[in-house]
Amino acid sequence: MSVTTTETQTRSVPITAETILSLFPDIDTSGEALEGHDEEQIRLMDEVCIVTDENDTPIGTASKKLCHLMTNIDKGLLHRAFSVFLFNDKNELLLQQRASEKITFPDMWTNTCCSHPLHMASETGSNLEDSVLGVKNAARRKLEHELGIKKEQVPLEDFHFLTRIHYKAPSDGKWGEHEIDYILFIKANVDLNPSPNEVQDVQYVSAEKLKQLFEDPSLKFTPWFKLICNSMLFEWWANLDTGLDKYKNEQEIRRM
Repeated sequence: MSVTTTETQTRSVPITAETILSLFPDIDTSGEALEGHDEEQIRLMDEVCIVTDENDTPIGTASKKLCHLMTNIDKGLLHRAFSVFLFNDKNELLLQQRASEKITFPDMWTNTCCSHPLHMASETGSNLEDSVLGVKNAARRKLEHELGIKKEQVPLEDFHFLTRIHYKAPSDGKWGEHEIDYILFIKANVDLNPSPNEVQDVQYVSAEKLKQLFEDPSLKFTPWFKLICNSMLFEWWANLDTGLDKYKNEQEIRRM
């Protein structure tokens, strides 16, 4: 079983590997849901995510698999994530279509990169400043893993943290998302070399083109991307060059 945990200051019982199953007594740790899936994607399900409370305070860790099973999500298991929106010098947004091999939300179009900071020193944090730095480091790691974007093309200082979004969304009957999602913007011209196990297609779109794509019934989009688009994305996008500062570093978590 891939569950490790860290001590928390917000609970009277410390969360440890020995006590997590008593704190979440009905947590689903079975492996049946992974049967028949792609071997590489199954391996990635062992990555260790940061479990948080609803205020984004880290309270422990759990495997990616445990964090994405709906049986656990419905019991309140919540983890930290990020969504990168990368724009080129024409202010076009890079979209990706998730690979068919993906266990959650396969074949869906979404923003440039969506993933999780992991339980490692460079990607975790207990206060907002450290947590933002952690998700920026994680974003650079995953941009290279999924899209082949070299880290030197996306310098740490070029990422802009806007806000955090708390949402829950099912993928199918077994899998879903329940995340505190950090929204990161970056403007950069990059060279792409997508991993076919992660990404099956990419395209750059203008704001108007994206709105047209949403009207195409043959296309499916991830729920977090639709939530962000339907709330603030187009306003943020319109202010990308001249007025983004007023949207940056929001302290409150948006609940959706």
